[in-house]
Amino acid sequence: MYLSVLGRLPLAVARALLAALRGRLGALCWSLAPLSLPLPLSLPGWRRVSAPSPAAPAGPRREREWDDAFPTPTSVNYHFTRQCNYKCGFCFHTAKTSFVLPLEEAKRGLAMLKEAGMEKINFSGGEPFLQDRGEFVGKLVQFCKQELKLPSVSIVSNGSLIRERWFKKYGEYLDILAISCDSFDENVNVLIGRGQGKKNHVENLHKLRQWCREYAVAFKINSVINRFNVEEDMNEQIKTLNPVRWKVFQCLLIEGENSGEDALREAEKFIISNQEFEQFLDRHKDISCLVPESNQKMRDSYLILDEYMRFLNCRNGRKEPSKSILDVGIEAAIKFSGFDEKMFLRRGGKYVWSKTDMKLDW
Repeated sequence: MYLSVLGRLPLAVARALLAALRGRLGALCWSLAPLSLPLPLSLPGWRRVSAPSPAAPAGPRREREWDDAFPTPTSVNYHFTRQCNYKCGFCFHTAKTSFVLPLEEAKRGLAMLKEAGMEKINFSGGEPFLQDRGEFVGKLVQFCKQELKLPSVSIVSNGSLIRERWFKKYGEYLDILAISCDSFDENVNVLIGRGQGKKNHVENLHKLRQWCREYAVAFKINSVINRFNVEEDMNEQIKTLNPVRWKVFQCLLIEGENSGEDALREAEKFIISNQEFEQFLDRHKDISCLVPESNQKMRDSYLILDEYMRFLNCRNGRKEPSKSILDVGIEAAIKFSGFDEKMFLRRGGKYVWSKTDMKLDW
């Protein structure tokens, strides 16, 4: 009976219902586990973690080996476009193509990721709000929250193209909006490549902060620390803006993106030493929301999907793509991702990321 009902539903709705059913049955299995009852239940899309093959040794060691082979895509960064209206000199996901997946194909991939264990999706670029004036990313945000029921949906943007009407239409589905701001000196922003004519990047940042308050979206700031801002003191401005997180990245070189003969950027002049990065962190140690990320942490601890939904392996200093998850599935693609799940957890990659759990004073 249930299968006949599902057959009459739209595909996306049917997938969401199946995902919800799997979640409820999974919770039931865990609650019965202490009773040591035999639970042979299995559904398509479930990822077996602890069941070894008959010829393999049982016990914790085998379970760890299985997990290492196929890490769970708990948090995924989907760079669905490479196009951007800024020209940041250190950008490491540059505009080599204008390709963007059709909306329904992107939704199909996101549903696959949810079935494989994804809890958080972060949409990035390029600039996410360039595609269809923000409607594309808005529809994906709504799909992930409303139909897939993901605990956390976030966007990273330079903020220049976001309008209040977007918040009115899609704000309720978005948990976190992260705005890139590398300096509170507009002249430095222009040097970096975040200048856009007469618009003021810092003034726009404050406007977006206010909209996040009004539409109950958690506000986050991302800053890339580089040669032009490493001496800056940002304490006062960050405390005034009061983001839920201030992610501070050490400027990173990626061969073929912002470094090397076939790169569109030359980021070498932006690079700082580990010591200089630590000095910047020390100057801002009293900022409670500061989350520092060195080159080492960044390179291995992010699951990145490109515009074709291929996992990108950055371990060798380049972005080496897997096959698309749409073609080969999650497990076949993710084993080529270079993802270090332990480093992901060590850097604090999993945190309170649903706005319903943050209990914020908007």
